[in-house]
Amino acid sequence: MLNLERLRTLDALARHGSVSGAAEGLHVTTSAVSQQLAKLEREVGQQLLARNGRGVRLTDAGRLLADHAARILSQVEVAQSDIEAQRGRVVGEVRISAFPTAARGLFPLAIRALREDHPELRVRSREVEPEAGIRGVIRGDLDLAVVLDWSNKRLPVPGGLATAHLLDDVPDVAMPADHPLAHRSEVDLEEFADDPWVSWPEGEFCYEWLMFTLRSKGFEPRIAHLAGEYHTQLALIAEGLGVCVAPRLGRGPVPEGVAVVPVRQRMRRHVYAVWRTDADRRPSIRAAVEALGEAAGAANQLVGG
Repeated sequence: MLNLERLRTLDALARHGSVSGAAEGLHVTTSAVSQQLAKLEREVGQQLLARNGRGVRLTDAGRLLADHAARILSQVEVAQSDIEAQRGRVVGEVRISAFPTAARGLFPLAIRALREDHPELRVRSREVEPEAGIRGVIRGDLDLAVVLDWSNKRLPVPGGLATAHLLDDVPDVAMPADHPLAHRSEVDLEEFADDPWVSWPEGEFCYEWLMFTLRSKGFEPRIAHLAGEYHTQLALIAEGLGVCVAPRLGRGPVPEGVAVVPVRQRMRRHVYAVWRTDADRRPSIRAAVEALGEAAGAANQLVGG
C-alpha cells in the first residue's frame, strides 16, 4: 500500500519543482525528502525521478503518480474537514500567513483570541507577501492567508479558494514635516510628481500597484529608495529623502519629522482571508477566520476604512 507521507513528499516536489523547494515547503531537510522519494520508488517498483542538470525532474511514471497524489491529498483534506466538522471541536493545527502590516495589525489580537478560546488548537504564523500567501494555500503549505488588493488593481484569486473580507485600509501620503504640502488636509497624488518616492521592493504586488497608480495620474515616478518595511520607509522620509504611500493598518506611531495627509480621491486596500474550499468545513479554519474578523473590526476603528 502506498504511504501517504511519501505521496505528500512527491506532491511537494511536483509543486515546488525541486528537492530543496519541497523540503522548505514540508519543513524538513533535503535528505529527508530524498529518503522518502527513494522509498516511494522502491514501493512502486519504478523510477520516479531523473537527473536534470544539477536538479531532478519527474519521469512519466513520476508525473502520473504525482497527479494521483494531488487528488488523494485533496480527498484527505476533505475527509479531515468532515471529521473535524462532525466532532465540532477546534483542535489540531492551523497554519496562517499575512503580508507584514496585516501580520502586525491583526495577528497579535487574533492569535491571542484563538489561544484563549481554543486551547487545543496550535497556531503557526508567518509573514509573506500576498501572492506568495495564495501560492502557499494552493500548494497546501498554508491553511489560510491574509492577502490584499487595491480598489484600482485586483489580485487574481484562482478557483478552488474561498474568501472572506476583513477590512478596507485607507492609505495616506507620508512626507517630511517641512514639505510644502504637509499642512494640507487632503492632497492629490499628482501634486508629488516632482518628488522622489520611497517604494516597496520591485516585483512585489504593492510596487506594481504604486507604479500603475502614479502613471495613471500622468507622470513617471522617480523611485529613489526601495524598502519592504514601513518603519524603514518612514525613517527615510523623516530625513527628507522622499515621499511614500503609507497605509494605516499596522503602521504604528508616525516618527517625528513625518507628516501624513489623506488622499483626496480615497484609495482603498481590500484586506481579506483566503483558504481552500475543500477545507471550508474545518472548525479550525472557521475559528481562524472569525478571530481575524474580530481583530479586523478592532483595527477598523483605527484605520478609518
